[in-house]
Amino acid sequence: MCGTGSCRVPRSRTALRQSIRAGIAALAFCSPAAAEAVFECTDNQAAILTPRGIVEFKIEIADSPAERERGLMYRDDLPAGSGMLFVYDAPRQVSFWMRNTFIPLDLIFMDESGTIRHIHPNARPMDETPIPGATIGDPRPERQLILEIGGGEASRLGLAPGQPMATSQLDQAKAAWPCG
Repeated sequence: MCGTGSCRVPRSRTALRQSIRAGIAALAFCSPAAAEAVFECTDNQAAILTPRGIVEFKIEIADSPAERERGLMYRDDLPAGSGMLFVYDAPRQVSFWMRNTFIPLDLIFMDESGTIRHIHPNARPMDETPIPGATIGDPRPERQLILEIGGGEASRLGLAPGQPMATSQLDQAKAAWPCG
């Protein structure tokens, strides 16, 4: 309701729950255990720090236009604990699709610090509908890294926005969780 000199916009219960969850997730990374978490990065591995602990992935890197265009097309399977990391030279607005992709995927979109900003779960195989890297209204929609993993894996592993990734593909001076 708006009145003289002030305006209060009622929040939906869903928006309020999301704000509370984001605050709790942010507090989880202020703990001494999170500050001490170390991951030794290699070119074919990455890890995400969750409240449950470190989740490691064996990764393929897609850092050229041709590699990013092909992605995980024409694959019949993607083993658990593995994925493809799409790397851009600088943050940008991105959109993906599932053209010629035979398996469902979770798309994990990260900013220049390697922090998860958005997760698109269970992208449908062969669907050419654009999958944006940010939700509507995101004040910082630019993404630099996108991790594709098997459909349903993000939920099973407890991945969520606000969690940092350690990878050698990041500028370590900007990384939310630098390599150990």
